[in-house]
Amino acid sequence: MGLFIKNGMLVTSEKTFSADILIENGKISRIEKPGTVSVLPDKVIDALGMLVFPGGIDPHVHMHLPTPAGFSSDDFLSGSRAALFGGTTTLIDFVTPHKGENLCKALEKRKAEAENCFTDYAFHVSPVEWRPSLPEEIRACIKSGTSSFKVYMAYKDSIGLEDEALQKVFQVVAEAGGMVTAHCELGDEIENLRNDFVKNGRTTPEYHPLSRPARLEADAIKKALGFARQADCPFYIVHVSAAASLVPIRQAQKRGSQRVFAESCPHYLLLDDSRYQGNFQQTAPFVLSPPLRKKADNRALWEALADGTIQSMGTDHCPFTMEQKRNGLHDFRKIANGAGSVEHRLTLLYTYGVLQNRISLNRFVELTSTQPAKIFGLYPKKGTLLPGSDADIVIWNPEKEQIISTSSHHMHCDTDIYDGFKIKGAPEYVIARGKIAIERDNWTGSLSSGRFLKRKI
Repeated sequence: MGLFIKNGMLVTSEKTFSADILIENGKISRIEKPGTVSVLPDKVIDALGMLVFPGGIDPHVHMHLPTPAGFSSDDFLSGSRAALFGGTTTLIDFVTPHKGENLCKALEKRKAEAENCFTDYAFHVSPVEWRPSLPEEIRACIKSGTSSFKVYMAYKDSIGLEDEALQKVFQVVAEAGGMVTAHCELGDEIENLRNDFVKNGRTTPEYHPLSRPARLEADAIKKALGFARQADCPFYIVHVSAAASLVPIRQAQKRGSQRVFAESCPHYLLLDDSRYQGNFQQTAPFVLSPPLRKKADNRALWEALADGTIQSMGTDHCPFTMEQKRNGLHDFRKIANGAGSVEHRLTLLYTYGVLQNRISLNRFVELTSTQPAKIFGLYPKKGTLLPGSDADIVIWNPEKEQIISTSSHHMHCDTDIYDGFKIKGAPEYVIARGKIAIERDNWTGSLSSGRFLKRKI
């Protein structure tokens, strides 16, 4: 009879308490006081001294992403495996169609690419242009169970939208009952800065952050918030990186007249723009967008996590090998843009957030699992420990100490932006859909492919 977890300290976004968990048919069937469940399960895990919390949900990853430097180096197989080693059991990736491609057809193609994903997964769909058929395509995506749509205010030469198209997307998505998520940087100004730097011989990675200043993120957020408010559209701002960006977000949230959510990523909490000083080999791994900011921005983002301005922690996982990064050896604009961290999100936030009293343990669970589930229509199937919820569970050893290393991580990449970081606290067991995926740092091989998750926001 299933799987039994005893003697654990359960942690949800709301409370921490001692209980035993019985898992049957891939779901949590019972949560009872210790010693009160009388069963003969197939396997018993004694979680004495351990924390037990819902599996992580990463709402922002890019597996098998096509770029001029080739696909991002993690596909759905390797990326989901790495995610599980880090305690993340659900991924939300993206559908980026070609111009002229029907959104629903692009979604079906992307689902086929994810068939070997070990974790359960969902998608945000990106309109990359405006055309007359788009409203019907958006409605069809929502009807089929995909209700969040990502727009880009940068990258206008490929996937970014002009203001008029952005306003139309906000309006259509709002009317159809979906949510818009956005990469907020003012693309035209960025391209002017990038081109001016290169024209003047400033081609090294140190000019990457200078070409994407924080004010261009903050101004883009302010503009997008206006579009969302005008359309009365729920709005989720991805990878917030700067203190200046928090000002318009807080103002919008305090007004209370629109649903506004913000996400950040561990690298904006723990790394800063000093990482762009050095030779190409040292600095290129940190080329990602938005770029790393100042230490003051790190501090402001930690405060925003604690006070509720930021509701969700993603990773923007998009790793590239050093060979792929070298495409931009003589032009920082051509450096493959992104880094991997899907494996490290929980351990970093626990070590440098919970253990340093920046956030509570319950807030940790809220940021990494419960709020992403609620925002994107997965709760209470995901993101909590309740009878009837999917048995996606992390049994956490709070005493385990490790050092992050490129040589031992499970991501398919020969660089790691957290190489050398000390962590305390890590998964002892990771359970996905009621099956043990990770047991004491070992892959069990018990999982088949994950499921595509239909969502209604």
